[in-house]
Amino acid sequence: VQLVESGGGLVQPGGSLRLSCAASGFTFSVYRMSWHRQAPGKGRELVATISSSGGDTNYAASVKGRFTISRDNAKNTVYLQMNSLKPEDTAVYYCNAIRNGGVVYSGSWGQGTQVTVSS
Repeated sequence: VQLVESGGGLVQPGGSLRLSCAASGFTFSVYRMSWHRQAPGKGRELVATISSSGGDTNYAASVKGRFTISRDNAKNTVYLQMNSLKPEDTAVYYCNAIRNGGVVYSGSWGQGTQVTVSS
């Protein structure tokens, strides 16, 4: 299993970024996928999930209305569009498959992609 996140960077408050996560080594299209983040000194937080077909999404209250999760099963890729970014969104962002509320590949986290929101 390999999960490769990309698209992070430094952005000013109010700005936007689009993260990508390329997955391989498992049948991507059958799994619900998720984005998580970990801020300095804090635990990993679930940000958003998307069903295998893409028809059902869920968001943490802190990002609802600002972030949009999507997926392309033909490309084995899940995305996170982040708008109206705030300094508190600063974190390393990771993706993984999720099932019954738990991460499927807990031993295969990617390197993550750093998002820094600062003026």
